[in-house]
Amino acid sequence: MEPKEKIFIHNDQELLDGIAAGNEKAFRIIYDRYRKKVYTYALKIIKSEDLAEDILHEVFLKLWQQEQNREIADLDSYLRVVTRNYTLKVLRRKQLEAKVNKEMFCNWNEGHHETEEHIQLKETQQLLNEAINKLPAQQKLAYQLCREEGLKYEEAAERMAVSKLTVKTHMQLALRFVRTYLRKNTDIVMWIILIQILIKK
Repeated sequence: MEPKEKIFIHNDQELLDGIAAGNEKAFRIIYDRYRKKVYTYALKIIKSEDLAEDILHEVFLKLWQQEQNREIADLDSYLRVVTRNYTLKVLRRKQLEAKVNKEMFCNWNEGHHETEEHIQLKETQQLLNEAINKLPAQQKLAYQLCREEGLKYEEAAERMAVSKLTVKTHMQLALRFVRTYLRKNTDIVMWIILIQILIKK
């Protein structure tokens, strides 16, 4: 009879050391260990499953890219704080976008003449298209399927022949690039308008 394989229960600090060294297996263990807690916490605050999933992905993307993982003394507390901060940031952005939408878009399409606002809308849409066209091929495809065609992550994953997690990763990276591009190439008011357009897509 063959001896049973030993099961090693890694503590968080060992896994954080592994993540800092680029160990994907260590990251996967941490992800599986804390993903439900992070998602549930975000969902209670944001009240949106899609946004909670986006926040979940952002939190773990930050953990993977963090260079000072070995300095995290309490991973549970760290993830709670990071999740809260990301969630509140999303809430503040949504409130700001709602205010801008109410004040600047309510009469956007009224009238038959090409107003200054209408010209600005064309210019901002053009800038958004420029940002999207600069994306790597897979990120651009994920964006087009999820935002322009309105597919869910699962549906986009089937079309792209990749996993749902891969689609999420492509979307997170694509949106991060687009937002950074918009911030660098326009003023704050136009940036807010562009983000509003991006959210509505």
